[in-house]
Amino acid sequence: MEARPMRVLVTGGSGLLGKAIEHVVGLEGGKLEGEQWIFLSSKDANLTDAGQTRAVFEKYRPTHVIHLAAKVGGLYLHMRENLHFLRDNLKINDNVLQTAHEMGVTKVVSCLSSCIFPDKTTYPINETMIHDGPPHDSNFGYSHAKRMIDVQNRAYFQQYGHHYTAVIPTNVFGPCDNFNTENGHVLSALINKTYTAQKEGTPLTVCGSGAPRRQFVYSLDLGRLIIWALREYEEISPIILSVGEDDEVSITEAVDMIAEALNFEGQINYDTNMSDGQMKKTASNAKLRSYRPDFTFTPLKEAIKMTCDWFITNYDIART
Repeated sequence: MEARPMRVLVTGGSGLLGKAIEHVVGLEGGKLEGEQWIFLSSKDANLTDAGQTRAVFEKYRPTHVIHLAAKVGGLYLHMRENLHFLRDNLKINDNVLQTAHEMGVTKVVSCLSSCIFPDKTTYPINETMIHDGPPHDSNFGYSHAKRMIDVQNRAYFQQYGHHYTAVIPTNVFGPCDNFNTENGHVLSALINKTYTAQKEGTPLTVCGSGAPRRQFVYSLDLGRLIIWALREYEEISPIILSVGEDDEVSITEAVDMIAEALNFEGQINYDTNMSDGQMKKTASNAKLRSYRPDFTFTPLKEAIKMTCDWFITNYDIART
């Protein structure tokens, strides 16, 4: 695989994970001699359009692709627009994988999501259970589109021998996330809401009961693991990238960590009229640990503090 220096195209390069990978490549020695890393944003190409996808691949001629680009949003946006999430993500994924095939790309690592797993299941979830039942109703459009990447990867391998695989992170957060309180992911939206409540001296209102439990993963840790997967993970079947089951916390516990990081001492209210989404999505990282028993995840409290510090420093940009 390493006969010639890699030329890596990262779709979704301006998003949370793309920026994390760029940080690891540029500042942590993640880039090897002779390699080129290209980070695409939506300004470079509309990947729902096959022609634009082809043009950007022809421009950069990648040997390897990390596919992060997706139409994404928070729980309530997904609940309102399941069809849009389904159609746009199906187009993006098919265009990227088919163009990679046509252009002779050596390896593709795509990013899935833990929401793809069945709603009714046993825990902990592992990589063999993706297609065992329907996903949660709240984001079924996005979930089914992401599941199809796994189907396509297996089909490209069966028919052409291509080495296309996928990683499945649990709940990601970190610098450069979408902190919008309406459509951001849970932790980042809560950081924004808590900071605003702190500044304005108002109570903090959290959507839902606070009871759901999640495995939160710091984006820079995932950046390091995705680069490892590109270089060394040889299976076609996906791999869950997550902290362990014992590191799962409730939303209430996460809110308390955010409040401490931001020195928020005001009242915290939980709006139980709002949906909780899935109550738990506990995932096993046993497969990851079989490959990387040595990998150390950033402790959640420390990662939340670093993310809050980044948000404050970049407040005017991050909050919109």
